[in-house]
Amino acid sequence: MEFTTVLFYIFALLLTLSGLKVVTSRNPVSSALFLVLAFFNAAAVWMLLEAEFLAILLVLVYVGAVMVLFLFVVMMLDINIDVLSRDFKRFVPVATIVGAIIVIETALILWHGYGATTSPVPDTSAAAAASVSNTHLIGKIIYTDYIFAFEVAGLVLLVAIVAAISLTVREPKDAKRQNVAKQVAVRRQDRVRLVKMQAVVEVPEAPEAVEAEAAPAAQGAAPATKS
Repeated sequence: MEFTTVLFYIFALLLTLSGLKVVTSRNPVSSALFLVLAFFNAAAVWMLLEAEFLAILLVLVYVGAVMVLFLFVVMMLDINIDVLSRDFKRFVPVATIVGAIIVIETALILWHGYGATTSPVPDTSAAAAASVSNTHLIGKIIYTDYIFAFEVAGLVLLVAIVAAISLTVREPKDAKRQNVAKQVAVRRQDRVRLVKMQAVVEVPEAPEAVEAEAAPAAQGAAPATKS
């Protein structure tokens, strides 16, 4: 048995165990972390299949962006695990039947595609023979044969981003925002108003009036007496 085959079985086993722990773990954070481990094992399988572009894309997009978002959402939400797992046993029979049907259909597809093949599978390693990387081939196929579908997918993602922003960003009633158009169109008459008023000059009082007011105050003060 070759060493790459041994690595494939190891990564496949870890991928299967990680997927089972994602479903059976009671803690949502643990489930998200096991899903990250499953993504890394899947990327390792892609590397063994010499699909480096898909492996790096899986790590960067799903592990680096999607799973970080999942972890933030799960850690910010106050999820009651007991309420979610209260009726878990009631759905086990239906889930088992659906899972068995999916496994049987997948096995039939694999058997029809690989097990029942009588003629030898043609060699598709033209990329390795021509010394061209799979990343180059994927880019060439996307931007030549599937350019229209690629542009439509980009347009759909752009519409989804705009719709998500328009649905989530709402202007609160008490928020004050800057209106640049009104600031540019403002006039001096609207901001500054010149008011003309007469000057008020205080007239100083005469010295005789000041002495007349001070005399009654001095007479009203009682002298200090000794007890």
